[in-house]
Amino acid sequence: MTDLSQAPEAAAVNATDARGRTAELHALREQAHRGPSERATEAQHAKGKLTARERITLLLDEGSFREVEPLRRHRASGFGLEAKRPYTDGVVTGWGTVHGRTVFVYAHDFRIFGGALGEAHATKIHKIMDMAIAAGAPLVSLNDGAGARIQEGVTALAGYGGIFQRNTRASGVIPQISVMLGPCAGGAAYSPALTDFVFMVRDTSQMFITGPDVVKAVTGEDITQNGLGGADVHAGTSGVSHFAYDDEETCLEEVRYLLSLLPQNNRENPPGVVTEDPADRRCESLLDLVPADGNRPYDMRKVIEELVDDGEYLEVHERWAENIICALTRLDGQVVGIVANQPQNLAGVLDIHSSEKAARFVQMCDAFNIPIVTLLDVPGFLPGVDQEHGGIIRHGAKLLYAYCNATVPRVSVVLRKAYGGAYIVMDSQSIGADLTYAWPTNEIAVMGAEGAAGVIFRRQIAEADDPEAMRARMVKEYKTELMHPYYAAERGLVDDVIDPAETREVLVRSLAMLRTKHADLPSRKHGNPPQ
Repeated sequence: MTDLSQAPEAAAVNATDARGRTAELHALREQAHRGPSERATEAQHAKGKLTARERITLLLDEGSFREVEPLRRHRASGFGLEAKRPYTDGVVTGWGTVHGRTVFVYAHDFRIFGGALGEAHATKIHKIMDMAIAAGAPLVSLNDGAGARIQEGVTALAGYGGIFQRNTRASGVIPQISVMLGPCAGGAAYSPALTDFVFMVRDTSQMFITGPDVVKAVTGEDITQNGLGGADVHAGTSGVSHFAYDDEETCLEEVRYLLSLLPQNNRENPPGVVTEDPADRRCESLLDLVPADGNRPYDMRKVIEELVDDGEYLEVHERWAENIICALTRLDGQVVGIVANQPQNLAGVLDIHSSEKAARFVQMCDAFNIPIVTLLDVPGFLPGVDQEHGGIIRHGAKLLYAYCNATVPRVSVVLRKAYGGAYIVMDSQSIGADLTYAWPTNEIAVMGAEGAAGVIFRRQIAEADDPEAMRARMVKEYKTELMHPYYAAERGLVDDVIDPAETREVLVRSLAMLRTKHADLPSRKHGNPPQ
């Protein structure tokens, strides 16, 4: 890339008067907008990837994008950099609207320096991040870069430090969404990890700290880029990515949908919409969806679909820690977050990954004023040496801490089982749920009847002529005395036992009452959550 004065089109520009200067400006803008060359654009498309500006066009409302610093160029020298000073310096920054609301965006342009970050590139990103924080509007990063610009040395690394610092300062203040549309390696991967949501596209996006070559050299393991840090790996194994899609168009459309469910910042509520789904709609099918037998599995997603407006919801981390469901949806037009055990996977138990997944989701909802509905059907924490040695105590405490710390409206519904510590952790009344309901199929207890009877009546069972008959009798007695559906209600541990068909109406009315809830946390710099 050469200066405009060296470009063929510049010879025709008469810059001696206002019209000539204006024509020169338009030529500069066109050059910046066009990018380095048609060949570079074709190479980008050949990889199945869109250009930075094509991505921004898909993300934002038509015609709403306003670019910031399109004529910025680097001032570095050495290693041939002084001869190559393209406009934008490899990143397009600015703001526009999504569904009519302001959103800030920056997009790496892989056609220029492979999207690598240098001083000018970083400064542009710093500026747009500062603008987003000051304006109180979401920030979306469209990532497609090769890491730090090696030719600029440590200056480039300092640029990443500025991004990380701003990611942290913006955390819980404005929504931050990272969309991975190409490679993201080394320290650069920590910026997405600091944001609220990470989207990835299969086959074309990868994230890793050390690449396949380094891994092979150090450990001898031979693995591809996608096998090491592709979309499916991070969506299903590591939990780094919240969403994974097959193509960029679908991915960016889902980013727009997510933004429609989030407030502009932590001082606002999520946007409400008008819905034709009646608030008092009865959900008769719930009586058949959930078996009364606590040992029989069912799909909690079908329960959620029945309860929420028009059956629509956006599941977060759908393929990671599948024994718990976290979703954003609407009830009577108002955004809510749903946390629900999934009996179809590991019987809905809590384990290390599900605790982490739900804890982060609860914290996000609390940060952005999204009420939380918790649907319980949990038999306890997953037992096992791996879980204990992996730190299930501290990981489970993360979910407990998140719920106890949340000040948004919180409503819980016990569908079936709610045993032991897992019952307490899943937003029980004792840790601050505003309202707690139960279905008549609920079993709230320290543990299952079989286990409890085996502990309490161990001696009687052992001494009986027919131990199995005695065990069966003691199990029945324990269920009758301590696990009947109204035991918790009689002691004020749930606010009401409700008809499952009325659950939607109960939730809608409860959340409407709680909409003006105000709760203060103790004065402190910040808490010290379990790690």
